[in-house]
Amino acid sequence: MKRRTFTTLAASLGLVASMMGSSALAQDPVRIAVVVKALGIGFFEAAARGAEEAAAELGNVEIIYTGPTDTTAEGQIEVINALIAQGVDAIAISANDTDALVPVLQRAMQRGITVISWDSGVAEAGRQVHLNPSSNALIGNMIIKLAADHLPDGGQVAVLSASATATNQNTWIAEMNAVMGNYPGIDVVATVYGDDLADKSYREAIGLMQAYPDLDAIIAPTSVGIVAAAQAVVDAGRVGEVNVTGLGLPSEMAGAIEAGASQSFAIWNPIDLGYSATMIAYALATGAATAEPGASIPMGRMGTLVLDETNSGAMADPFVYDASNIEEFKSIF
Repeated sequence: MKRRTFTTLAASLGLVASMMGSSALAQDPVRIAVVVKALGIGFFEAAARGAEEAAAELGNVEIIYTGPTDTTAEGQIEVINALIAQGVDAIAISANDTDALVPVLQRAMQRGITVISWDSGVAEAGRQVHLNPSSNALIGNMIIKLAADHLPDGGQVAVLSASATATNQNTWIAEMNAVMGNYPGIDVVATVYGDDLADKSYREAIGLMQAYPDLDAIIAPTSVGIVAAAQAVVDAGRVGEVNVTGLGLPSEMAGAIEAGASQSFAIWNPIDLGYSATMIAYALATGAATAEPGASIPMGRMGTLVLDETNSGAMADPFVYDASNIEEFKSIF
């Protein structure tokens, strides 16, 4: 009888120990490596802030912020190999090369590590999900909306693009033209090309203001063109008459906002991007979501990512920068 009692007690203690072990395991942090193109870049440091914000919300996440010292595929491969050796739970990477990283990331996935790309994508074979900062349709709508928001009675706008063969620029302009019916009274009078050269973009902007004396806005969906156009407006004495908008960097456009040459512009918010990438990586690593076409993956305060046939999805509209927030972001990127 005593032997039986001892056996039962031992079994019970074993069960408790097993449960305690399982509980401890369940509470182990999910280690998510946020791998950037290179360390020391403000854009990616802002993304790391967003990743830490997501980790704080989730409560059991450890963020490993890492990357090479230069923007090379070789540097990222070395970093990824180290992460595989550490046995991290997930890798969220902004890639320096679409294809070169595929073999090492496949090796990571074979070891059970969740792999997603964000910002700059990896080929489908090397990741489970890709997070685009935005989509062509959202960008196209945003660039015309930024101009129309300051023209309640309509007006003349012109587009200052990069090169005539720039695929992304042409796609965004085509998407803009597709939604022009939503902005009655807005007349796109010309599209010119600055070839992403500051001096040529400046001359093209001056030419637009001379050719169209009643021009109300210049839309430049290029970070080089938008800065050059804003300077042209200042130099031509047209501040308050011609509003420059489009896609740009806060650090480069702060002066234009302060001078009044630009009322607002847009680009994706790196803090939101790092936050969303972390939320996606966590959901996949913990089995709360699956990576398959049509799937919806929760992104916390950023909503839900819906995957297309390539397991890619768009985060959100480009983020708008204006006088209300330019001070906060101009020192970040």
